[in-house]
Amino acid sequence: MAPIALLSVSNKEGLLPLAKALHQVHGFELLSSGGTAKALLEGGLPVTKVSDYTGSPEILGGRVKTLHPKIHGGILAKRNDLMHKQELENHQINAIDVVVVNLYPFKETVSNSDVSWENAIENIDIGGPAMIRAAAKNHLHVSVLTRPAQYKPFLEAIEEGKGFANEDIRRKLALEAYEHTASYDIAISRWLANQIQSTDSLWFKEIPHQQTLRYGENPHQKATWYGSKEHGWGNATQIQGKELSTNNLLDLDAALSTVREFGIEAEGTQADIQTAAVVVKHTNPCGAAISDNMATAITKALDGDRVSAFGGIVAINRQVDAACAEILKSLFLECIVAPGYDLKAKEILASKPNLRLLELTSSALYSPDKYQFRSILGGVLVQDQDDELINTQNWKVATECKPSSNQYDDLCFAWRLVKHVRSNAIVVAKDGQTLGIGAGQMNRVGSAHIAIQSAGEQANGAVLASDGFFPFDDTVRLASSEGIKAIIQPGGSIKDKDSIEACNKLGIAMILTGKRHFLH
Repeated sequence: MAPIALLSVSNKEGLLPLAKALHQVHGFELLSSGGTAKALLEGGLPVTKVSDYTGSPEILGGRVKTLHPKIHGGILAKRNDLMHKQELENHQINAIDVVVVNLYPFKETVSNSDVSWENAIENIDIGGPAMIRAAAKNHLHVSVLTRPAQYKPFLEAIEEGKGFANEDIRRKLALEAYEHTASYDIAISRWLANQIQSTDSLWFKEIPHQQTLRYGENPHQKATWYGSKEHGWGNATQIQGKELSTNNLLDLDAALSTVREFGIEAEGTQADIQTAAVVVKHTNPCGAAISDNMATAITKALDGDRVSAFGGIVAINRQVDAACAEILKSLFLECIVAPGYDLKAKEILASKPNLRLLELTSSALYSPDKYQFRSILGGVLVQDQDDELINTQNWKVATECKPSSNQYDDLCFAWRLVKHVRSNAIVVAKDGQTLGIGAGQMNRVGSAHIAIQSAGEQANGAVLASDGFFPFDDTVRLASSEGIKAIIQPGGSIKDKDSIEACNKLGIAMILTGKRHFLH
């Protein structure tokens, strides 16, 4: 029996060349409905109308054409299943080998601001998505095409395969088919949400709902939290405190991503990690430190900038004990997140009932999504997480002066932190503690001024990290004037030699990492 191609398209671009090749070159019988059948007949091609094949007329003004067992049975039947083959024979159903379907132009219809509700609704395709999804599900036996750009490569593939596309191609087509129907459904749900001014029906509703927040970044903005319940913040336990706000979650996420640079203690173990604490304000670290013990790390992190730490968010990478809790209790904070709290620490911090205390285990932390999503007007940006481990083997000491062992450790510490500071970012650090941080300035030397001014006299003998290269040597000269002894930066400027020469003249060591860390 000849193979069968079912064609039902709204966009008829490339339809006739495809159908002619399928029929005349590869021997396919053509099955079609409505306007597609008319176009094929006018093009001189023999076609069987769906209504003639099923014995059921198109009804409800064309709303029902292809929703029939003879269509969906032919698409979904497994060719190697004896029961399926017998049922096809019993019900006089022919197997359908190729499905070519694209959908009613809903997006184009609703792009007209004057579109009526009735016209928009009539352009919601029902039979088309059903056929596409059925064919994609049965891609082991069926090829599904959803856009004209696929036609030529598909014809080349079946020419090579003597009438059949190979399994890899069918799988790829199936993926593109599901992406096509997903995009279509998203367009419909977004349009409906806009019409009824609903935030509860937005296109991303398939992401699990966590909670409706009190408000967004500002009280006049509504906000809802969606996310996985298995890992990340959805798996956090809030031990005490007020309800989380949008800004709390943004700051908590920034704090946690920063402290993760130093590892997270696993439950019930003393992991081989650097004990670290980070204080965040408005998504920027304002103080961070590492130490041999947790209490010292917390104290040094807070001392990095106690003015900015007021009302901040603290992230800690080890279990909080009583000594740590006493320190944290001494300052007004919005939130604390850690992998755990002992009973005494919980008792101490319970004296501040409004303080949000969150516990997020290492297992929840180290199963994050591979990708990072950010919204822009009318769209979403998707990128890889900037979470690669530091590879110091790629670093290059570019100056005559080499960093001492202690300076090298501080450079590593500062480089881990600067990637979590909004660009242009500068971090001044010494002895495993931040002394000054410059964030989000429109020029790099401006950030350096802020960081060095915050460090004050402590800048003498400290190191400086920059998230991007130096286009001029002005930051080097400013750093030298305040006693900075070593610098780490990506390099890559056409004027790198100017900064390197300035370091050589001023007795500063400089490391070039070969990798930048802009954070916007």
